[in-house]
Amino acid sequence: MAFFFCRLIAPRPTFAFDLNDEERALMGAHGAYLGGFGEKGKAVIFGPVADPAGPWGLGIFEVADEAELSAILDNDPTIKAGVGFRYEVLPMMQAVLGRQMGPAISN
Repeated sequence: MAFFFCRLIAPRPTFAFDLNDEERALMGAHGAYLGGFGEKGKAVIFGPVADPAGPWGLGIFEVADEAELSAILDNDPTIKAGVGFRYEVLPMMQAVLGRQMGPAISN
């Protein structure tokens, strides 16, 4: 299994503070979509980050490989909506899971 750090960048820096009703519904669909992968153990953690430079979304995924991750991210409602969201993806060189507290897991 491989772990990936994913940053969801919104279409504008103020998005988290001034989203309209349509955008709020899109974020609800996004949360529900990733929640399904949380239930499957593939989305280890996800949620908004209060970065002083501007909020963004964090996702840590445990998947078989980058192809599986791409399939998940490409089908995210925020991406499919085509309104300017994008993901930055970084493979993790090593991951230590608090729930496991055993040896480190490497990619």
